[in-house]
Amino acid sequence: MQCAWLHKKAHRWIGLFAGILLLLLCIAASIIFGVHSTSWRQVVDAFTSYNGSTEHIIVRDVRVPRALIAAFVGGSLGICGVLLQSLTKNPLADSGIFGINAGASLFVVAALVLFGVNSLASFTWIAFLGAGVSCLFVFILGSAGRQGLTPLKITLAGAAITAFCSSLSNGMLIIGDSAMEEVLFWISGSVEGRSLDILLNLLPYMIIAWIVALLIGSSINTLMLGDDVARSLGQKTVLLKLTMGLLIVILAGSSVAVAGPIGFVGLVIPHIARSIIGKDVRWLVAYSAILGGVLLLLADIASRFIAEPREIPIGVMTAIIGVPFFIHAARKGMLQK
Repeated sequence: MQCAWLHKKAHRWIGLFAGILLLLLCIAASIIFGVHSTSWRQVVDAFTSYNGSTEHIIVRDVRVPRALIAAFVGGSLGICGVLLQSLTKNPLADSGIFGINAGASLFVVAALVLFGVNSLASFTWIAFLGAGVSCLFVFILGSAGRQGLTPLKITLAGAAITAFCSSLSNGMLIIGDSAMEEVLFWISGSVEGRSLDILLNLLPYMIIAWIVALLIGSSINTLMLGDDVARSLGQKTVLLKLTMGLLIVILAGSSVAVAGPIGFVGLVIPHIARSIIGKDVRWLVAYSAILGGVLLLLADIASRFIAEPREIPIGVMTAIIGVPFFIHAARKGMLQK
């Protein structure tokens, strides 16, 4: 039994390193391929012999930030999906279930329509604030009543907050129709035109959340056995759930702040990871971070060529991938699992 366990663990490590290699290859492909294709030599020269040429500017100021943002946002959304599905015990949970995307969008639309804010740098912190406020209301509503925080109540609270924020956002966009075009591309979700500074401002929060998610993985495994079992083993379930909720806010909030609301990554990636390494949350977090980055990078590369020479928002590409998966999962009865 011990040899078999070690053999399985060795395979997991091999798969993890293979995933990291695949992620690096996708980052390289994201830097090289696009409407203006570049070569490896041009990429290297852009950092070793920068001369201000168009090719070097594209590599340093456009492609590299875009690739890194897609990798980190995809990884954060993948981990967020694992935590959400574990906390709500809903295999079809996504960041939208907490009203995070809708709350961030509402704050951005309000800032644009009511206060005239229209810079991406300002959108970043406004969206992060909106994500946090909406998630706080979800927790308050989901914790009301005798039973406290339950998966069903928090799911319903998230759906209610999402509907409320979406209605307000649509109403303000109708009133301020001149702002529609300015905010529409952000709402669709995109990594195009984002500077590296936007990512660097939020990267420390992302990395800390990644590390904490890995550290509490074993505790989440115990929680998945049931609240009663977890309490009998001395686990502080309320504190753990609050920690998971805070990590969800940080991961999803920072992701939507950097790239806008991108759906379905947190839905699809945890299921792909489970099919590879099983249900251990510690491994799910690691694999989902890598696979989430790979998925968003591939979606971003595809978005450059489908409607060439124009690009479509990356959120549209993830929806093209995620909607069929959602339908397939529902047909297979995953909603009842």
